[in-house]
Amino acid sequence: MAPSNDLANSILSGNRSALARGITLVESRRREDFHPAERLLSGLLPHCGNSLRIGITGAPGVGKSTLIEVLGMQLCEAGKQLAVLAVDPSSSVTGGSILGDKTRMDELSRHANAFIRPSPGGDTLGGVAGRTQEAVLLCEAAGHDVVLIETIGTGQSEVAVHNMVDFFLVMLSPAAGDELQGIKRGVMELADAVLVHKADGDLLAAANRTAQQCMLAMRILHSGDESPPNVLTGSSVKKTGIEELWQCIEREVTERRNSGALADRRSSQSVAWLDRTLQGALLADFLATPNAAKELAAARERVASGAQVATAAARAVLRQYREG
Repeated sequence: MAPSNDLANSILSGNRSALARGITLVESRRREDFHPAERLLSGLLPHCGNSLRIGITGAPGVGKSTLIEVLGMQLCEAGKQLAVLAVDPSSSVTGGSILGDKTRMDELSRHANAFIRPSPGGDTLGGVAGRTQEAVLLCEAAGHDVVLIETIGTGQSEVAVHNMVDFFLVMLSPAAGDELQGIKRGVMELADAVLVHKADGDLLAAANRTAQQCMLAMRILHSGDESPPNVLTGSSVKKTGIEELWQCIEREVTERRNSGALADRRSSQSVAWLDRTLQGALLADFLATPNAAKELAAARERVASGAQVATAAARAVLRQYREG
């Protein structure tokens, strides 16, 4: 699947079908698509970087898709071009998405200003698909003002999404503090804001208690900071707190942009992207080396049978790789 200037130009013109084809190309794991994908990205790179990148994470059932639909509709109605990259858990059998996020954003998916791309998470750690970073750039080249990344939220380490976005939102349910005990400390430390969702009806009081407990936790986690990240409450059903959330996001990002912190953050993210890509390329090259692959298979048998410890087996495989 070789990209052409027509594909790049169509993406730049905002053509949705072309954008979908471009994302399919960069997500492809076929070797023959690697170089065409790189050429496409390289050609579009000068047109990237102008969007607001937002990551949204939280446990399954917290209402991430519901929030994105309500917030997304408000942004689209305000005239903004919105892209949503919704990463679903993958089937271990087919590799495809299980939940189908696009079907859970019915109204937003029909809006002329919205582009929604559900992608299987695959075996990539970090709660994001293996080519999410590239997909973000393509969405920016297509002229989207805001790119939302909804992470899997299935208990994997979701720190990786922080290395892709300008603002990282962690969502909590009104669980009266119980959920705070199970949240990974690293994710909470990286949060730019926390939203206690479903704060309505019988859950309103519980949501307020959880927000108070979260505020205390954030003050401890960010004790050295000038001010801890904001903790907000909101309801997508009642559409309360959504406007305040957006104002918080805009305010924080504007301050970082004016101080130069946003540019520094994106530069660090680009370097992290390089490191992740290099690690993946080295692993692929390693597995494609016949001698190393043969030694790896033998090493697995030795480790499985208890004949050799994993560290010694790993050194043997690497030695074979270097010599081969």
